Amino acid sequence: MDAIRKQATKLREQVAKQQQTVLKQFGGGGYGSSDNVVIDEEKFQQHHKLEKLYISTRASKHFQRDIVRGVEGYIVTGLKQVEIGTKLSDDSRKYGVENTCTSGNTLSKAALSYGRARSQMEKEHGTLLKALGTQVAEPLRAMVMGAPLEDARHLAQRYDRMRQEAEAQVIEVSRRQVKVRESTGNGDNALKLEAAEAKLQELKSNMAILGKEAATAMTAVEAQQQKLTLQRLIAMISKFIILSVFFAFKVESERTYHQRTLQILDQLEDEMISERQRIEASPSPAVDNSMPPPPSYEDINGVFTSQTYDGFTDSMGYFLGEAMHSYQADSDVELNLSIGDYVVVRKVSNNGWAEGECKGKAGWFPFGYIERRERVLASKMAEVF
Repeated sequence: MDAIRKQATKLREQVAKQQQTVLKQFGGGGYGSSDNVVIDEEKFQQHHKLEKLYISTRASKHFQRDIVRGVEGYIVTGLKQVEIGTKLSDDSRKYGVENTCTSGNTLSKAALSYGRARSQMEKEHGTLLKALGTQVAEPLRAMVMGAPLEDARHLAQRYDRMRQEAEAQVIEVSRRQVKVRESTGNGDNALKLEAAEAKLQELKSNMAILGKEAATAMTAVEAQQQKLTLQRLIAMISKFIILSVFFAFKVESERTYHQRTLQILDQLEDEMISERQRIEASPSPAVDNSMPPPPSYEDINGVFTSQTYDGFTDSMGYFLGEAMHSYQADSDVELNLSIGDYVVVRKVSNNGWAEGECKGKAGWFPFGYIERRERVLASKMAEVF
């Protein structure tokens, strides 16, 4: 009996080795990372199909997730650009409203026009970015996180667990068969073998049903993934084409605006140069030879305190004047003037002289060389003192 048992044990070990060899030949892992396969051609084909579907849907899920991340990043960057462009349009309109000049408002009008156009373009840009999110990112995100994909994957995982259980049951049946052969006539072993075989058949039957359900669900999900991804890619490409055309139009509009602004500035510069040349070319008003020399500062509070000139008196207070002609001082009590200098006029005499301060120096100068100014730029005021 011992010899028979040893031989049976040896045969059992050989059978187990042969099973392992066959399992390794037909195995190769899978979505359940199992190295065992039920030795059945139909079951093997079913398992292989589900494994391919599982891998395919997983790759599609990762691809859709990458598209969603890329689109969301592009939208965030685009919205930041819209914010900057909107701020620029607001500043342009503010400049156009608040900065006008007496010689013309061409530049202000150009700034207002650019501000309105830029605001409209940024609004359209924001609308396109919103459409990109709602038509591309959101559907793909819903597909990645949706129930159909997860349900199909759960069915495939349940099938894989049942397959592993069936594989274990096959080994159990083989073990029971060996025991029955070793102990012929033992009814208890025969009953256990029948129970193990019945359980194996039940597992195979349930596995076949569940495998078909999982394969159907995974096939439907795969088709939906491919269809939805293709549709969203087409929509994304069309949106990017529209955005490219939009950006090209915006760049061209900005280029046209800057060219027009440059033309306006060149025109203003030419007008300023012409006006400067006209002023410089105009003859300086001659000082009347009969006009007495400017008084000394000792006489300021005496002779001229009650005198007037062209309606201006000391009681009117100080006022600002702009030198329209150059004047070269002939004495220490006179004040040098250059065209464009601003003077704080403090006194005006009735004999044609005025007293004031310019660039930190005080003195007398011919009153006809200046013109009164009501408004002066802050930068010019610094030159007076």
